[in-house]
Amino acid sequence: MFDPDRLPELKNLVREATRGDSGLLDEVMRDVALIRPVTTIQPRNINSISLVASDGGNNRLDFNPFSLQVVRVVDTFGDELFLDVISPSTDTVALGQRHLDDPGSPLGRLMRDLGTRTLGQLSPMIPAKPRYREWPLVYRDLCEWAVLYDLVRYERWGSDTLIIRDGLLRSKIFAQDLFVRLYGLMKAAIEQKRRERKRHVFLVGIAKHSRIIERYRLAMAVQEVFPAGRPCYAPVPSELQVKVYDWAGYVRSPDDDDADKEKPNFNMGAMYLVRFGTQAFDPLWTMDLLQFQVPQAQQVFGSLLADAEIGFPVPCYPQCLQEADRYAQVVDLDLAILQAAMEEAVREQIREDRRHVFDTQRLSPADPAASRYQ
Repeated sequence: MFDPDRLPELKNLVREATRGDSGLLDEVMRDVALIRPVTTIQPRNINSISLVASDGGNNRLDFNPFSLQVVRVVDTFGDELFLDVISPSTDTVALGQRHLDDPGSPLGRLMRDLGTRTLGQLSPMIPAKPRYREWPLVYRDLCEWAVLYDLVRYERWGSDTLIIRDGLLRSKIFAQDLFVRLYGLMKAAIEQKRRERKRHVFLVGIAKHSRIIERYRLAMAVQEVFPAGRPCYAPVPSELQVKVYDWAGYVRSPDDDDADKEKPNFNMGAMYLVRFGTQAFDPLWTMDLLQFQVPQAQQVFGSLLADAEIGFPVPCYPQCLQEADRYAQVVDLDLAILQAAMEEAVREQIREDRRHVFDTQRLSPADPAASRYQ
């Protein structure tokens, strides 16, 4: 605790430091003027399907020294599109080969289409010999991208369809130019479906948290960039994006082939700010369209409008994505069953005459000191 007598002095120091940075507020006020004008969203009708990789924290099974990651991808209808269980010590070479040998594996199809023979060739963050415990989260993200690719390229849709990703259409986990090549494959597949079957497939990504909105939220509210009264959207100029993100390849268009600039290896999207509500205090979301689908922005956001208007428990957020997230989580009884299965598998590895010691450990609190908070 600060000495109460010092608080006036500290408050003055805070005020002076803030005033010293007043130029920052002037800068963001000028920046948000570039977002205008905004466009009103007109409602449309289209089927929508979304998918989401389950949260890594909720889907980890631990019983030291063992740790397992349940990788599960589902769609908004609860259909399971991918399921795997790995550990930080899993042989990544054998894991990649297993997917290549499985003709029904979305990750195997992605690896074959991109011409990679190992997971390490697909992502430099997955080493041949695991050296750190976080690579399963990279594997989880790769699986989600593989399912997205599978839906776009190989699924036979009966009508126009909008696929929604939980997260922007940007990634730094792919090796070299593989992410831009993935964009090219999806673009070719979408255009082929449009030509041959008259079916339009759209892909959009939405971020729950955004550094763009964090930086410009106050300035946009003060300047009334998104006026109340109607749902609306506006593209985010690249000049604003480069002030927030540190990598040019994360901002530049994948169709940009300027040889004098850094290659856009991390991005396949065009960024927009979107508000599905009609009130000034309704949440803004940062969203990505596939770069070549920018001319269809009105159709995409209009198709999402009705679904976002019924969003619950997160208001003005696509309900189909919230449903997919709910189905993807491994919690409650399902988590308890898997945890018990893991512990039983550990128990089987202990010699029979000492298993009673293991049973005692299962009943002992993992953190005895935690009782001080109860």
